[in-house]
Amino acid sequence: MGELCEAYRNNDEEGASGYGGKLDIRPPYQREFVYKDAQRDEVVRIVMKGLPLNVIYWCAVKKPDGSDGFEVMAGQQRTISFCDFIDGVFSVDEMYFHNPPRDIREKILNYPLFVYVCEGEHSEKLAWVRIINIAGEKLTDQELRNAVYAGGWTADAKRYFSKTDSPAYRLAEEYLKGSSIRQEYLETAIKWAAAKEGETIDGYMSKRQSQPNAVELWNYFNSVVNWIKAVFPKTRKEMKGVP
Repeated sequence: MGELCEAYRNNDEEGASGYGGKLDIRPPYQREFVYKDAQRDEVVRIVMKGLPLNVIYWCAVKKPDGSDGFEVMAGQQRTISFCDFIDGVFSVDEMYFHNPPRDIREKILNYPLFVYVCEGEHSEKLAWVRIINIAGEKLTDQELRNAVYAGGWTADAKRYFSKTDSPAYRLAEEYLKGSSIRQEYLETAIKWAAAKEGETIDGYMSKRQSQPNAVELWNYFNSVVNWIKAVFPKTRKEMKGVP
């Protein structure tokens, strides 16, 4: 556990990393952190009791500088939960990581993790993601699409639509149903844009996967929301989620 949390960093915009900088905890194809506080706290309790966690899956990759590295394929929620706890981000049962005696802290840091490392090409990696992540906190359809069509376009689209306080949330929260971090805002935006082009959501994402940014999608989303605001200046709760 201690090795995994070495040089841990968690930033909404830049992602999360650990294991001395060698592990990308939230690669572009991964979902956002979706655990509720109760789920997050239970992970820490399991570790503190010395009980086993399920297998965590990593993928072996080459980092941009040519060195060997890893990406978390399954287990991001658990990894961030205990790394954030050790980093002092939150407490469990009114206790932060620095509160227990040294021997208890060392016991937590020495907790053994069962990590399975997968190897293969990009297409094989995404196939693994689809299979592995079916268990546990089930992936939504859009989270699966984000994995299949991972690339610059999807990463940029998530910047606009997939954060808790994203630009899409600030602009149109009163009109949209669902959760931004579960990709429902992004799915709605793509559905609108795809319908304009006579495409499916998958077809729209596939065609744009290699593009460097999603500015076109963001601009169209803006135009639709601004039209709604101009036509219906008074917001009513019945409007929320209407296509």
